[in-house]
Amino acid sequence: MALEEYNKKRDFNKTNEPRGDIGLQTGELRFVVQRHDASHLHFDLRLEIDGVLKSWAVPKGPSLNPNDKRLAVETEDHPMKYLDFHGTIPKGNYGAGEMTIWDTGTYSPVSDEKKSLSKMYQNGDLKITFFGTKLQGDFALVKTKFEGKKPNWLLIKKKDEFATDLDYDANLHLGEAEATHSTRAPEAITLKQQVSPMLATTSKNLKFPSSKNWLYEIKWDGYRMICNHSNSATSLYSRNGIDYSEIYPELIDGLKQLPKHAILDGEVVSLDKDGVSRFQWLQHFADEPKGQLVYVVFDLLYLDGHSIIHLKLEERKELLEALVEDVPKVRYSEHLRGGGKAFFEEVKKKGLEGIIGKKADSHYYPDVRSDDWVKFKTQESIETVICGYTKSENRPFGSLILGLQEKNELKYVGNCGTGFSIAQQKDLLAQFKKIKQSQSPFPDKINLNGRKPIWLHSVMVAEVTFAEWTDNDRLRQPVFKGLRNDKLPQQLEAERPKDALKRDSNSENSLEIDGINVPVSNLEKALWPKEGITKYDLIDYYLSVSKYILPFLKDRPQNLHRHPNGIDKDGFYQKDTPEGYPDWIQTTSVYSESSEKNIDYMLCQNEATLIYMANLGCIEINPWNSRITSLDKPDYIVIDLDPSDKNDFKQVIEVAQAFHQLLEELQIDGYCKTSGASGLHIYIPLEANYTFEEGRDFCKLLCTIIQEQHPKLTTMERSLKARKGRIYLDYLQNRRGQTLASAYCVRPKPGGTVSTPLLWKEVNSKLDKNDFTIFTMKDRLKKYPRLFTEVLGKGVSIEKALKLLEG
Repeated sequence: MALEEYNKKRDFNKTNEPRGDIGLQTGELRFVVQRHDASHLHFDLRLEIDGVLKSWAVPKGPSLNPNDKRLAVETEDHPMKYLDFHGTIPKGNYGAGEMTIWDTGTYSPVSDEKKSLSKMYQNGDLKITFFGTKLQGDFALVKTKFEGKKPNWLLIKKKDEFATDLDYDANLHLGEAEATHSTRAPEAITLKQQVSPMLATTSKNLKFPSSKNWLYEIKWDGYRMICNHSNSATSLYSRNGIDYSEIYPELIDGLKQLPKHAILDGEVVSLDKDGVSRFQWLQHFADEPKGQLVYVVFDLLYLDGHSIIHLKLEERKELLEALVEDVPKVRYSEHLRGGGKAFFEEVKKKGLEGIIGKKADSHYYPDVRSDDWVKFKTQESIETVICGYTKSENRPFGSLILGLQEKNELKYVGNCGTGFSIAQQKDLLAQFKKIKQSQSPFPDKINLNGRKPIWLHSVMVAEVTFAEWTDNDRLRQPVFKGLRNDKLPQQLEAERPKDALKRDSNSENSLEIDGINVPVSNLEKALWPKEGITKYDLIDYYLSVSKYILPFLKDRPQNLHRHPNGIDKDGFYQKDTPEGYPDWIQTTSVYSESSEKNIDYMLCQNEATLIYMANLGCIEINPWNSRITSLDKPDYIVIDLDPSDKNDFKQVIEVAQAFHQLLEELQIDGYCKTSGASGLHIYIPLEANYTFEEGRDFCKLLCTIIQEQHPKLTTMERSLKARKGRIYLDYLQNRRGQTLASAYCVRPKPGGTVSTPLLWKEVNSKLDKNDFTIFTMKDRLKKYPRLFTEVLGKGVSIEKALKLLEG
């Protein structure tokens, strides 16, 4: 009965949300906060209680400021499977809109609470501790009074080490995935607001960009800190918002001498006499000061009343250097332009942790892990969760049992028994006594070779160095480096990027994606022989754009356009799903009148299937215009501008502009993309409101109007001979079963060009179709992450357009 209201509100044939079923508690209590961009943007807080997720809509989002009493409107219970739910709830469904995971983790009742969670919930007074990436520490969730059908509660942060007195805007504290979809301008940052720092990706192959557009800095080994400074206050806080101002008063005294209001990004370090940062010295600096305590700054986000994160990095650094020139205890982080490989070797000889490469023209993206910043480590290191320890007869303990979070579960990654002194072990053991638990935090039984484990709540983080990852995903030769009080267990990741493929040309490997082992093979095969672009590059591209292309592929039969031997060899189309395909791939059977049989089409429902198709040599991805829920009604119609070999691209642009003008006159929204070859495609959304025949007739009418306006430049004659050097206005793509290259898919054309969505203002004489390739698309998507999504949204009214045509 608990999920009856949830199920009643949803048609599971139309929404991709999980069906409501009661779940079982399997370990620590979990929570999720989802950013829900529905009719009104809000945040949904969900807590695991009694096999369901108790849910509240928080209009302004949670806050870490105790002075904020955030309204939380209770909603219907949700199923446990909603902990992982994200995506777009289709229009017309309850809660329609985009939903992303803002924060997730575990929680527990506050330590002095005797009542059960159920009792606290019934009493309208929940006092809980969050162990999340953003939500941390103690909170109260208190029922106020009933208004209408649902009760109102207040979500209040308690004063503790995780609280902040800065203004807190949840929309400025987005995770990597949802930040790219934020409608909030990056310049919206203000001095009072707590800022989460921009993060760097990890290089695995030490391949240094040769471009002079890259700056290289030392990777300092300390605590990442943001400083907010004004005339009235100066604060220093960690990536998680923990205030370190009282811990490092001498740094605050120095930072107070900054001549202007500013927000700085940098690293607190303890330097030895050679200028090398010593992390363990920093860890014990309060009790045993050792070395020189310095705040090394490398970026400037806000200056004298203005956010400057939209400026180029080199411009921000120039302002930063001048700002901190005479400030005590603050050091500007110098950089080199280019020469990354030589700089890395020099840093390695000095025993430093590594270097950071940054694009000179990059902007600053708070709380986003960006490819514009790349870290190159001289030695492998990783932050891990301390899940327990083993006993020892000769030492305080034998070894630490380490884990990492994967898909909301802890995964065992090995034991670490070296790197600590006896004094450090005694100190650790004293901390462990407070967080002991009787059960293993791992869902699966692990093999400790007969050693007796003492299990701990997964709240402490240790950084370890190690030699390499083993084949069974264990750390080889881990050595304890120190505790990371500035990191949270839910933030930790293995830093094994998705494109970490073995590049043995003869190997048959697999790539794990969302728990699925996807076979990949012949990665060194050159699919573009002249350019040297390999299957590896193709798979790497589709991994990087999967979240952008998948909405245009899901639930649509796929016509596999395969080029297993590269673009110089003949390719072929394949409608039937290949024999021997894995059982995790979904298919749909559609009767073909021309073939007089059922065809088993492949469906590209997830990233794993997308990569499986790419491994088959499907350079180009060709989905139907309609979905399996409405195969006879397309989601859009397409105008294909197909030039002859006598037309130049400027003429194609001229025709596209004519269509744009016509569509504006008819009050129709159309969307343009490059074909990835020589033409342009114009899409008009229909929202599956019309049949293919109705859509095709309307498309033909539009093409006829343009052809009559430009008879010397355009034609509707299908045969090449009859076109006579004119641009063919192809409306016949709008047929059941007809397919066209998807947005963001690669084309089997020279250069690895991509069919790329455009802004209409880009469709001008300066447009170069060859600018959009598998190597340039990643940067473009950072700038324009949501282009073309309207094609899958609200459809146009053909009837209204026809009335306007009739005058």
